Amino acid sequence: MERPLLVYTTFPDAETALAIGEELVRGRLAACVNVLPGMRSVYSWKGAVERGEEVVAILKTREGLADSLAAALRQRHPYETPIILHLATSGADADTASWILAETGG
Repeated sequence: MERPLLVYTTFPDAETALAIGEELVRGRLAACVNVLPGMRSVYSWKGAVERGEEVVAILKTREGLADSLAAALRQRHPYETPIILHLATSGADADTASWILAETGG
């Protein structure tokens, strides 16, 4: 069975994250997108240290969709260089894994 994959990304606000997340779920690229508001970030960008408020989004998908999901995120994302990190899972509850696979066409 194909393994689940978590994808970590950030957005400027919850509404943007939810709208893009809904598109990805409707397109069956992700089974679920968790949006966690209230994150404050300190980061280096183009030679300057910046601060900002963002939201985290964790997308639940499967390994076989990693490239397609990343491409869809880049296409829709408002950031010039969105953060897209693939977080491999070392294990998953069998029912959770089956649900993710079923909802993403696996």
